[in-house]
Amino acid sequence: MLFRERQQVVILCLAGAMVGGFVLFRYLPLRKRIKAVEQTRVAQTLVIDKASAESKQLPALKEQLLKLQGAVGDYESNVPNRRELGVFLHSVADLMNEHNLKEQMIQPSEEIKTDVLNCIPVNIQCKGRLEQIFGFYKGVQELDRLVRIEQVKLENKSDFSGEVYSQTKAIIYYRPEARQDRGAKKI
Repeated sequence: MLFRERQQVVILCLAGAMVGGFVLFRYLPLRKRIKAVEQTRVAQTLVIDKASAESKQLPALKEQLLKLQGAVGDYESNVPNRRELGVFLHSVADLMNEHNLKEQMIQPSEEIKTDVLNCIPVNIQCKGRLEQIFGFYKGVQELDRLVRIEQVKLENKSDFSGEVYSQTKAIIYYRPEARQDRGAKKI
């Protein structure tokens, strides 16, 4: 009987060792791999969901890009390769005359040179009715040259005649000669 009990104990120990070995060397490593695969699957699902949500925003972003491109226009074409100050001054004078503005003065200041863009500050003064002055500014905005209005000062005359005196500080831009040469070499 002792032999049988020993035999059963040995069989139980072997069965326990087999179950322990199975759990340690097969079940737990597989369980870790299953968890890793599950985490990878969840992460991939999140990436797919994010991409799907972002792809739904793509048409709105395309529309926004088209609006911005329309607003900016062809920026490079509005910055001339040469100074062309006389052409600009003549265009501004023509706009003033077209809108029947009086006491016209257009005075360029000393230009500022950089590697990328050169700029010329221009002081513009005139007098006229508010509608005429706004028409003039709209015309300046529609010029084929990039013009940045830095400051506008409008003064109503004390006699209340309806005429407004306008002082404007604007800046016009052109590309420097060195930059034009670099652009020609790239082509």
